[in-house]
Amino acid sequence: MSEGLMQGKKILVVGIANDKSIAYGCAKKLKEHGAQLAVTYLNDKAERFVRPLAEELGVEIIMPLDVTVPGQMADVFGEIKSHWGSLDGIIHSLAFCPLEDLHAPISECSRDGFLQAMDVSCYSFIRMGRYARELMVDGGAMINFSYLGSAMATGDYNVMGCAKAALEAATRYLARDLGPNHIRVNSISPGTIPTRAAGGIKDFETMLEYNKSKAVDHELPTIEEVGGAALYYLSDLSKGVSGTIHYVDHGVCIVG
Repeated sequence: MSEGLMQGKKILVVGIANDKSIAYGCAKKLKEHGAQLAVTYLNDKAERFVRPLAEELGVEIIMPLDVTVPGQMADVFGEIKSHWGSLDGIIHSLAFCPLEDLHAPISECSRDGFLQAMDVSCYSFIRMGRYARELMVDGGAMINFSYLGSAMATGDYNVMGCAKAALEAATRYLARDLGPNHIRVNSISPGTIPTRAAGGIKDFETMLEYNKSKAVDHELPTIEEVGGAALYYLSDLSKGVSGTIHYVDHGVCIVG
């Protein structure tokens, strides 16, 4: 692969928690190809894990972003506008649901838990689309991360399956909405990867073994492989591609 695919491109990466995060794998891959990065961390507790990784990558903008805190998203995009003047890409790697609701059968999910899952996992991406329209003056790209549980009732995914299905629908509608601005919007659906967020899923180790057995090559995906997909969607290689769901799961999606 040619070096410099992201040369001169300014990318916002939201959702790094530690060095096992999918978003970190993507940030590393983009940096290798010349991207300038802005990175956010959830809160003070998360900062001590994220800031060293960001500094190691030579990140220019490092800021807190809890999408449930009023004003923080506006602050991040305001700093990007002040520092860079424009933006070329967004990586949205956010998902949340209270554990008691995530582990409950869908029929027993609380209304508050459902709304939180939808707000953080889906609506925050829609909000970013509005900021993208203003800052992606020469066009650009947005990606998010889904999961097969959006299309099938898999494992103990429960209410998060609903949230990811909504996220995939939002991807299609945003692609149509932002298309006239030459902003491409796509979703990457990785298979099971042992990230910090995935650790909250009940019996996740069992899911890992099951998906490994179902993969066509009996291998699990890595954050580096997902990073390769992110590189494609955020670079000019994917011009003309918008509104798609791209699976990085070693074929699990074709066998269920």
